[in-house]
Order: sequence, then C-alpha cells, then structure tokens
Amino acid sequence: MTDAADLRRRTADLLAANPPATTERLDFLRARFDAGLAWVHFPEGLGGLGAPRALQAVVDAELEAAGAPDNDPGRIGIGLGMAAPTLLRFGTEEQKKRFLRPLWTGEEVWCQLFSEPGAGSDLAALATRAVREDGGDWVVDGQKVWTSSAHLARWAILIARTDPDVPKHRGMTYFVCDMTDPGVEVRPLRQITGEAEFNEVFLTGVRIPDAHRLGEVGEGWKVAQTTLMNERVAIGGIRIPREGGMIGVAATAWRERPELRTHDLHQRLLKLWVEAEVARLTGERLRQQLTKGQPGPEGSGMKLAFARLAQEISGWEVEFLAEDGLTYDDWTLRRPDGVDFTGRQAGYRYLRAKGNSIEGGTSEVLLNIVAERVLGLPPEPRTDKDVAWKDLPR
Repeated sequence: MTDAADLRRRTADLLAANPPATTERLDFLRARFDAGLAWVHFPEGLGGLGAPRALQAVVDAELEAAGAPDNDPGRIGIGLGMAAPTLLRFGTEEQKKRFLRPLWTGEEVWCQLFSEPGAGSDLAALATRAVREDGGDWVVDGQKVWTSSAHLARWAILIARTDPDVPKHRGMTYFVCDMTDPGVEVRPLRQITGEAEFNEVFLTGVRIPDAHRLGEVGEGWKVAQTTLMNERVAIGGIRIPREGGMIGVAATAWRERPELRTHDLHQRLLKLWVEAEVARLTGERLRQQLTKGQPGPEGSGMKLAFARLAQEISGWEVEFLAEDGLTYDDWTLRRPDGVDFTGRQAGYRYLRAKGNSIEGGTSEVLLNIVAERVLGLPPEPRTDKDVAWKDLPR
C-alpha cells in the first residue's frame, strides 16, 4: 500500500532521474505523470498510484522544495478541475489514455461548452442539437456562451440535445469536441474589465465521432452533474494560506496606507477577515471530505461564499483607496490566459469580481441547491419537469 514514505521515495527517484535544473519543463511534467505523481489518487497508468487523495500534498511539498516546475494550473484549470474528473468517472479506457496525460501536462487546453444564450441558470433547457448519422458520427449545431479559454483550447466538454421529445433533463448527451474541427467558430466576448477572457462559440455542422461520447446517449445530465460539482469545488475550494487571496491584498493596503484609515472601514475589514478565514478553513474541511469520494453539494456552498466575499472585499478595497481605487491600468481589448485576482489593480478586482456570482452557476441557483440538497428543505414547484423539451414555451 502506498504511504507517505513510499511517495517521498518515488518523488526522490523522479527528481534524481529528471533534475529540474537541467530537464525541459514539459519533459519533467511527462515524467511526473508517468511516475504516478501527477494526481496520486488516480489509477496507475493514468497519472496516479491509486493512493489516498490526501497524500498528494506530500508529493507537492517535495517537488516545490526541489524547485520543480508545475503545470500552470491557472491556465488549465478547466481541464484539471472539470474535464479530468468527468473523464475518470465516465470515460472509456481509450478516452482516459488519450486525453488525461496531455491535459495534465498542459499540452492540450480544455474549455467547457455548457451555457447558452437561452440556457444559463436553467442549463437543462439548452438547445444545441446533436443528430447522429446512420449510427456513426454526430453532427452538432448551436451556440454556446461565456466560454472561458475557448480561444486557447484544443478540446471542449460539450452537452447537446439529442432527443427533443423527452423532458429536458433526459434528452441530452455529453461529448468531447475538438475545437480545431471545421464548423467551430470562437468569437471574443468583451467584458466590463475591457478584456475578452470569455468567448461565444458557434457550432455549425460540427462532426463528433461517437467514440468521443462520454456516458450513455441521453444521460448527458447525469454526466454533467459530475462536471458541475467539481467546477464549484474548483472555484470555491482553492487552497490558499492564511490571509491569502483577496483578503491578503486588502489587509496589505490597510497596513500600507494608514492615512486612509477610518473606524468604519476598520470594523468592516475585521469582519471580512474573519469571514475569509472561516471560508478558508471550510475549504480545508471540504478537501478532506473529497479524499473519501466524489464532491457533494457542499461545493455549491463554498462557491457561494467565494463569490460574495470576492465582491465585498473588492468593494471595500475600492472604497478604502478612494480615487486611487478607481484607477485601472489597461482597457485594451486583450484575450488573457486566465484571471488574476491578486496581481492586478483594485479597479480590475472590483470589476472582475462581479462575474463571480454568475460563472460556475449563479448564486440564486446555488442557493436553491444548498437549500434542497444540503438543508433538505422542500423543493420549489417545477411545472416543466415532465414536459417534453420541444413543448416548452420559449
């Protein structure tokens, strides 16, 4: 059985055979994956050793101390946090072997084709169609929106309507879509920050082989639930040190600008600091729960807390800095690789945080999930539950 001592030995062997100072970054990451030290809880041959998930911290600490390169998780977060767990649970052996290694090393970036202009909060109402041709390829037509990293991605996780004659939750199927295929068009979607971190994606006659289907036909909603639960954990359950993240930036501003301090701002900062620490410790507990199985709806609660705190802390910071808080360095339309909540100016943080209560599931929908699935409260009446998708009013 793999334990901490065994993992330290394996990590030492990896470092000896691939010294970080002299080994190309990609070569090192590939060797780490092949050694089972990418995500130790994954099966052998797929970047892991079938070890307890909690032992990943042992490997990470040893590699960090040795100055080993990481896989730039901020850039490939959708692949790591959403696509990989879904592939692991529902993918065929061929799919896992094909996709997981280049996903983890960052050679292939992933995006998520879920939300649509008419199906955001009510994702199950999506209208993108996938029609199968004579038992072979699927042909997909439709539009997706708010797609992070689509301009960088090689692959996408996609859900599409395959049967309009059944209720909306039962007529979807889940696919892996090649973003380089003919018929895939990515357009930048400029945000309030001035950047185009998001995109809209148009799919016109895109052919997807049935070998790129995840799960059974018509069970896309079941597969998507794994993705969505992991997405909320990835957004709300990021491991940060004490006084890390956005609360750390706010606390630093308080210490460095004593001339701007007021009693009211001090009281509000203390309250936010305590709430941020509670959220951090709750995230630690959630990650410990994850070592024993799949994430549950608790991830929705963490994502809720993250969105509210990000908006309140960034709002406090802009108010504290007064006219300096309104400055923003660059409104040029850019298409960045990711989001930087701590390395930019206060004005950027304030504007970007507005999206936190929308992306990854709106706060209103997540409140319903927590109420029904965590607290056990009665569900809201749903009149469309047994109505065929094609008969729903639009």
